[in-house]
Amino acid sequence: MTRVNTVLGPVAVEELGFTSIHEHIGYGMPGSELDTKWWKTPEQRYEETIPKLRKFREYGGETFVDATDICNGRDLDYYKSISEKTGVHLIASTGFVGGDTALKFFADASVEYLADQFIHELTVGIGQSGAKAGIIKVGVSRGFKMLPLDMTIYRAAARASKATGAPILTHLAVDAQPAIDIFADEGLPLSRVLFGHVDDGVSQGKVDEQGILAGGGRLGFDTFGYDLELPDPPFWGRPRQERLDHFLRVLNEGHADQVLAAADANCSPLGWPGVKGHTINYLFEVLIPSLHEAGVDDAMIRTIFVDNVADFFTPPAS
Repeated sequence: MTRVNTVLGPVAVEELGFTSIHEHIGYGMPGSELDTKWWKTPEQRYEETIPKLRKFREYGGETFVDATDICNGRDLDYYKSISEKTGVHLIASTGFVGGDTALKFFADASVEYLADQFIHELTVGIGQSGAKAGIIKVGVSRGFKMLPLDMTIYRAAARASKATGAPILTHLAVDAQPAIDIFADEGLPLSRVLFGHVDDGVSQGKVDEQGILAGGGRLGFDTFGYDLELPDPPFWGRPRQERLDHFLRVLNEGHADQVLAAADANCSPLGWPGVKGHTINYLFEVLIPSLHEAGVDDAMIRTIFVDNVADFFTPPAS
């Protein structure tokens, strides 16, 4: 039986249930927690976060994958208390969102050093928290091109994935071919990788969806709710119906078993105000009703949010 690390300990993949695969308890760029303009007390952060996750649990959500990496505001003791208070399984990440968020100490490190760092966080723990990561997060630097440091991080992630069985999720799916080549060179099946943000408003026309799918990779439609209809939408926003139509097209083309979904919501942002009106519960309050209206049945919704997640966290048989 495959078990997945949550911040409160390992659970069987069958117990993950309805999972949002790409979310954030509190994300910020390095040093953002020291920004006095957006500084928050622990009480304020709990006040923003706990109600959202309790509502997620009431709706039937069971697992929250926190895609916040090294240098971006992870706080594992805080995560443990949130999981205890809400009853939501919380899976933490190791890795870097992109080479341009890695502090110089890590940016100058070798592939072997970074792989050991990721493996340590997946098998021993993160800092002194005792909590282990359950997934590896990697990204692409600003400008939509993988820089040499990004490629070093991807190679380290591939080695850590092979050593531990943990899957990889990416921030952005643009410029995917160098990543695909690295994973192939390291002997990592592409089914172990979720290429994220294929649905955001700035990546359109830059993602080789068919190449990823043909190689056995997975597509992350994980910015649901960042709609241009919001009062003050972010630059990566997209018209709600356009994103939904994109998702439905991929499902109708027969790729439902290679798709995972999320809202990429930031429960309590660090160092910036966040996006008003956008939470993880968009999945239950808007997305799933919209899918039902479009003719998507509960079995396919379960495939996307339950079965595909369990399969993604299950390493291939050796």
